[in-house]
Amino acid sequence: MKDKNLPDDNNSKSLKELTEEASRIIEELEKQIDLKNSLEDYQKLIKLNNIIEKRFQRKSKNIGKIIKEKIENIKKKHAK
Repeated sequence: MKDKNLPDDNNSKSLKELTEEASRIIEELEKQIDLKNSLEDYQKLIKLNNIIEKRFQRKSKNIGKIIKEKIENIKKKHAK
């Protein structure tokens, strides 16, 4: 799922807010007896999961980049 295809309200939410919303949907789904009427909730939950996953991937990539830069800086300092 491309980020530009994500709803704007989800793009502005934090990971914590997205996770809380996913938990709320799960709780609602667990309460329902007839899951045939829950298709829309399942689809929203899948979209939220994709959004959360993409954000974690971006954060992980950024953390890796920062760590790599710090290691390179340390190497340069010790090489002098």
